[in-house]
Amino acid sequence: MMTKKIMIVDDDPAITRYLDALFTDNGYETCVADDGKKAMDVFKENAPDLITLDLEMPEEWGPRFFRKISKIAGFNTPVIVISGLSGRKHSIPKAEAFFAKPFDADELLKTVKNVLTG
Repeated sequence: MMTKKIMIVDDDPAITRYLDALFTDNGYETCVADDGKKAMDVFKENAPDLITLDLEMPEEWGPRFFRKISKIAGFNTPVIVISGLSGRKHSIPKAEAFFAKPFDADELLKTVKNVLTG
């Protein structure tokens, strides 16, 4: 079975390190972008199966990055929002799930697994 790849988009190095370890320890491949601008290149290079997306970042906000990638032809990569912003009005309407920081790792893994296995 092919290993699923998760793209982590977050400007907080502690969060990206944590998610990277969490996902790799559970058998996933990862790629990381620390802002919405870099995220587009990382997305195109890696073609991830799932994206975890922070909303508030320097350079480019999560929702703006999401609007851009959702215009790519054939785009259907599921997105899970992980954000310190509690106001869901800023979140991504098409997101599979929304986790507020700090989040429960087991819940996140369960959601990731459900999204990736359909």
